[in-house]
Amino acid sequence: MAVRDLLYSVYERRILRQLHGAESPRHVALILDGNRRWARDAGLVDVNDGHRAGAAKIADLLGWCSEAGVEIVTIFLLSTDNLTRSPRELEPLLEIIGGVVDDLSGPETPWRLRVVGAMELLPAELAERLAAAVTRTSDRRGLQLNVAVGYGGRQEIADAVRKMLLTAVEAGRTIEELAETLDVDHIAEHLYTSGQPDPDLVIRTSGEQRLSGFLLWQSAHSEFWFCEAYWPEFRRVDFLRALRNFAARHRRFGN
Repeated sequence: MAVRDLLYSVYERRILRQLHGAESPRHVALILDGNRRWARDAGLVDVNDGHRAGAAKIADLLGWCSEAGVEIVTIFLLSTDNLTRSPRELEPLLEIIGGVVDDLSGPETPWRLRVVGAMELLPAELAERLAAAVTRTSDRRGLQLNVAVGYGGRQEIADAVRKMLLTAVEAGRTIEELAETLDVDHIAEHLYTSGQPDPDLVIRTSGEQRLSGFLLWQSAHSEFWFCEAYWPEFRRVDFLRALRNFAARHRRFGN
């Protein structure tokens, strides 16, 4: 173990030298995948222990992001599809999410929290805990942490269009008038992440290579990096490798 740790330390220093002076992503989004499979592979009886281990890893990630100069981090904790799971499976997961959000918004933490998701679909108690965390951290100066809970990319776009239509009606505009001026910026202004830059880099752990509905609109020009490690096993060296890969790419933004 000591030899392996030494090798990882040497490898980290090598990557850090390679990253010196390189462009860093301003906004990093992560799909924290593989908690349950990690628990099964570890021989744990309760797969929720995998979610607990994954929750404990998030603070480390935010520290790495802060060191790298990342300004915004979005983490995918619960999809709208997850809300259809059985109560036996869903309730422990909701409690773990509530607990980690409480921890991340504790008095000793520097991060500003924002919830991105359909809050009205969540149990009232969890929605209240999330809202309280946002309020507690509103004046902080650390990085912006977007917590995607009850999130679905299609749901977000549908909600954005709905809000846009309601805003137009309240302003006394007709559908025809809205249609004449409608563009992508109008929709973006009503997304859960409105006012924030789109993610420069999207990371998914566990080896899966799909978005699973995560930030469908915002990731149109994002760079993607897929890591084989399950989320509880994700290391600083994995994060640095993702930054190195990002820095080596020539971003074309659709051109």
